[in-house]
Amino acid sequence: MELSLKGKVALITGASRGIGRAIATGLADEGCNLAICARGAEALEEAAADIRGLNVQVLALPSDVTVAEDVEAVVQETLRYYGTIDILVNNVGGSKGGQDPSDQDWYDTVDLNLLATARTCRLVLPVMRNAGWGRIINIASIWGRESGGAITYNAAKASVISLSKALSAQMAPYGITVNSICPGSILFPGGGWARRVEQDPEGMARFVKDNIPGGRFGTLEEVASLAVFLASERASWITGAAINVDGGQSKSNI
Repeated sequence: MELSLKGKVALITGASRGIGRAIATGLADEGCNLAICARGAEALEEAAADIRGLNVQVLALPSDVTVAEDVEAVVQETLRYYGTIDILVNNVGGSKGGQDPSDQDWYDTVDLNLLATARTCRLVLPVMRNAGWGRIINIASIWGRESGGAITYNAAKASVISLSKALSAQMAPYGITVNSICPGSILFPGGGWARRVEQDPEGMARFVKDNIPGGRFGTLEEVASLAVFLASERASWITGAAINVDGGQSKSNI
């Protein structure tokens, strides 16, 4: 399938590892030039070096998306280097606090998931509107479409999905699509599920049997493949969607 992504410019946050890095690699494999950012400069440059092996340009920009000035600098440097931003993938996320989160836990989780996404969208959307084309993909979670996970994370990811839906209606007249991807339990080296499997392999085997009809954890590539499709011209009539990548793990009817 021809996705018509060659030469497009994609900005991906949280791209030094995990889902963000997999999406960056998937887009590069289709010929996209990239700007990638994350807090850890060393890991970010390692990711950039690997992705450059796919014969695309990669701009690596260490930054913290919870700092407004950092996000502004990333967007401005990307525009200075490439002249445009066609695709934005907001991948950064996480949670603070357990069963009884403090006010600060709430502030930190909302800032990392919702405000960072809103901030980056706000800065990139004028560029896409002027171009009359754009793709925004926000990484949420199945624990945003339905109850589950840490309470702060669940609420923040639900807000990301809501933000994506609202923006999709506003941006549709400009040829810009806005969608969210909702991964289930994704296994990759260094990730949270990998740590749990290492600590309790039998318990995790039971978890998979009881909770994932597909019978296994998901992979990074399975999330990245959806992101690449949503970034393409082939997905031009998909907007405002929150799409699960979970092997049947979630229970919501909608």
